[in-house]
Amino acid sequence: MPSPDQATPKTKAGWDWFWLFAARRQQIYWRRLKGQAPPWTDDPILQNFRFTNVYRASDRVSQFLINSVQAPGWDWPNTFVRTILFKLFNRPATWLELNEKVGPPSRQNLHGPAIEKALDGVAARGPVYNPAYIMPPPRQYDGPKHRRHLQLVRDMDRAGLAEQIATAGSLAEVFEQLRAWPSLGGFLAYQLAVDLNYSDHVDFDESQFVVAGPGARRGLKKCFESSPDWTDETLIAYTASRQELEFAARKLDWQPLPGRQLQLIDIQNIFCEVDKYTRLAEPKLEQTGQSRRPKQNYRFDPKPLTAGFPAKWGLAALKL
Repeated sequence: MPSPDQATPKTKAGWDWFWLFAARRQQIYWRRLKGQAPPWTDDPILQNFRFTNVYRASDRVSQFLINSVQAPGWDWPNTFVRTILFKLFNRPATWLELNEKVGPPSRQNLHGPAIEKALDGVAARGPVYNPAYIMPPPRQYDGPKHRRHLQLVRDMDRAGLAEQIATAGSLAEVFEQLRAWPSLGGFLAYQLAVDLNYSDHVDFDESQFVVAGPGARRGLKKCFESSPDWTDETLIAYTASRQELEFAARKLDWQPLPGRQLQLIDIQNIFCEVDKYTRLAEPKLEQTGQSRRPKQNYRFDPKPLTAGFPAKWGLAALKL
């Protein structure tokens, strides 16, 4: 969190867009969850381009992780293996094919040839990875990228990384354990630490640690003046501490998840999305002077949204 003796950071035009975007995107989430017919917003940018949910755990991939990959009944070592394996590919369709070909991924079948063959089959027919963020291949292994990532998970299991993480005392320590492994940069290691923290077996305070990714850093530059007194991470923490005041000051219709404020991981993600949103909403904020359109157009997904969150959050029954 920001130090009490730090001066208030100076904001820029993107700061107002941050709160407006968050409120509007969350309104879409609730309207979709309630089964309302589109359009769910009159914002033309949100109508035409894809943006993640305000709460990271609300997104479809996170929902799949929480409700399918981390389903109750798996012990911690298996939950660790299943979580890391799923998140390195980050694509539910890949996971479902592994289930079909080799059975539920676990420590038992992780080290056998069947899972290699199944991944080869996925790669031969189409994408193995979710394009949301780039997964660099581990350079210490040979072969196709997907096989290298599989070998990385195998080596983590053999090295007892799950047992090491079980002794961690904070989310930052989980991050450090993951960050020590090849090809896991700071941002990816942080994402994986939060994913493990969704499970029943890891339960650390998300408000104490954050790592800003490249998209969030671009968004922060549109919201704050540069200052040596503030790092990207302390600016994210400052933003989190201001959420109730800023929504209220703008009289925005902010509808949070019941009893759960935006966490640092959520604020980090919103800055990334605001970077993309303002390319169209306020192009003059672009550092290059050229506004780049968001990469992904919105495509309607007819599958209903799910709202299954970690039981420890107390959100098992959302009132719609």
